[in-house]
Amino acid sequence: MDNRGKRQASSLFGGMGFYIALLVCVVAAGVVGYFALLNNNDTQTEPTQTVDRTDPGPAQSVTAPAPEPSKPVISEEPVIVTRPAPQPAAPEPDPAPVSDDVAKPTMDTAPAAVQEPMEVASPLNGETVAVFSVDQLTYDATLGDWRTHDGIDIQAAAGSVVTAAAPGTVLSVDADGRLGTTIVVDHHNGYVTTYASLQPETAVLAGDTVALGDTLGSVGNTSLSEAGLGAHLHFSVVKDGQAVDPMEFLD
Repeated sequence: MDNRGKRQASSLFGGMGFYIALLVCVVAAGVVGYFALLNNNDTQTEPTQTVDRTDPGPAQSVTAPAPEPSKPVISEEPVIVTRPAPQPAAPEPDPAPVSDDVAKPTMDTAPAAVQEPMEVASPLNGETVAVFSVDQLTYDATLGDWRTHDGIDIQAAAGSVVTAAAPGTVLSVDADGRLGTTIVVDHHNGYVTTYASLQPETAVLAGDTVALGDTLGSVGNTSLSEAGLGAHLHFSVVKDGQAVDPMEFLD
């Protein structure tokens, strides 16, 4: 009985011990699974990354966003600009009195030189047979027509001496096709005198200086346009390029 009871007790406890051990393993497995689940949830909520510093990877360009333009600040209050009042100009000092001892500039009040009147004389003594006429036509007996006459014709014997009517310089001595042998004298005051219908032999040449009364030539009849008058002197006067009456010039 004693040995049999021991074998039964040993058999009973041996079977129960197995189940108890199995239960403990299940509970332990459940507890481990529970805590493992909690750790997995914590890991999912806070993931960790492992950075490999040995391989930086491809460089990526980063473009910074453009800054937004600043907007002007407009003040609703009016801006008042205050300018300083203009300062009155300082009075200029009175000029120092000028002593009477200081020499004052004097203006040249000398009168301008007055040109002395030119001495004139008739170039030939004789009868005036044709007068000056530029405003109306006169009859030309030689050509048989009416025309103007820019001088006077003084009739005299052939070979009569013709003299300078005033001092001057001989401009030219020419054989004019219409007026015959002609001498022109410049009197250097705007007046120029002409002596025509002279004999071919003259007493002066171009460039000669003549005085009042100097011989220029002699009376001839070389003017083709006035040949009908016979031996005579054609005498004309020009003032500043305009023909004037020789009688007024001689007076």
